[in-house]
Amino acid sequence: MNMPKMVLFDYGNTIITETIHGFEKGNSALLELAVKNPLHITITELQAKADEVITGISKRMGCRSRFYQPYELSWVSINRYIYEYFNIEFDMSYQELEWIYWNNATFARPSEHIGELLEYLHESGIKTGVISNIMLSGNSLKRRIKEVLPDNHFDFVIASSEYIYRKPEKEIFEMALIKSGLKAEEVWFCGDNPICDIEGANRAGIQPVWYRRTFKEKPDLKMTLSDESYLVINDWPELKEMIERCQK
Repeated sequence: MNMPKMVLFDYGNTIITETIHGFEKGNSALLELAVKNPLHITITELQAKADEVITGISKRMGCRSRFYQPYELSWVSINRYIYEYFNIEFDMSYQELEWIYWNNATFARPSEHIGELLEYLHESGIKTGVISNIMLSGNSLKRRIKEVLPDNHFDFVIASSEYIYRKPEKEIFEMALIKSGLKAEEVWFCGDNPICDIEGANRAGIQPVWYRRTFKEKPDLKMTLSDESYLVINDWPELKEMIERCQK
């Protein structure tokens, strides 16, 4: 096992844990800000249209599940279509609306012990970064991470919404390698999702580390890799111990 020169992280349920309040909370906040809603559209009608649009796109892509969807959708483009479909208007940009939506739809907090781990990596000269499957913009993602983990030293944050590809596609991992200037064997990737994070990192030749603490098993989340292909941790101090063993 090679000593990492960089450790990359997934965002949700990995470095940051979100409590989901839901579509209704987020879009209720936006509807209150609408300057025009001539058809008096309700949250229920918005949700139905959103489901129709997103499900339709996934079917056209031929995805057997969201975890195998190769290309990312954009929150701004999806919601611009839905709101303008109903002639709903705002006096602020969709980038601003995205941030308001996210903060009403979710509550974010640092994953336990992640702060101590990130500080250890920084002090050890090991670079860090983030790759997230997310419809929201890179600016919103960076802002959220900065608010929740203000002392982070991430070299870069990659949001799939701005790079076409979603994990587990190897292209998004390759983009991280390009940004890092490192070889795949010099990088570890930590995430909670066995398909997007673990199989994805493995495809790119990066050492996967499965963070199981927040893992929630689902029927379409069955790993196909052998146990020897990845490392497993249940808490962040375990990752520090693994790295320290590599130093000896």
